[in-house]
Amino acid sequence: MKVNVEVDCTPEEARRFLGLPDVSKANDVYVDAIANAMKGVSSLDQLTGMAKQLAPMGEIGMNLFKQFMEQGAGAAMSGFKAPKKD
Repeated sequence: MKVNVEVDCTPEEARRFLGLPDVSKANDVYVDAIANAMKGVSSLDQLTGMAKQLAPMGEIGMNLFKQFMEQGAGAAMSGFKAPKKD
């Protein structure tokens, strides 16, 4: 049996319904910090360095996220079975 439920609400209403915290102020501060840091960037190397510093946990966080995504993709593909041709 398959049941589909469609809910028409704003993102704010969905956040409150799910009990998630309002992080809009923290997001605004983070975006402002990135925008201010980007003003002085004149090369791709500088941009890469700044992105690694501003990302949560810096380069370590980026590597953990990459590893997490690779493991997830590997797990998803290991359970994938190609359809048999008749």
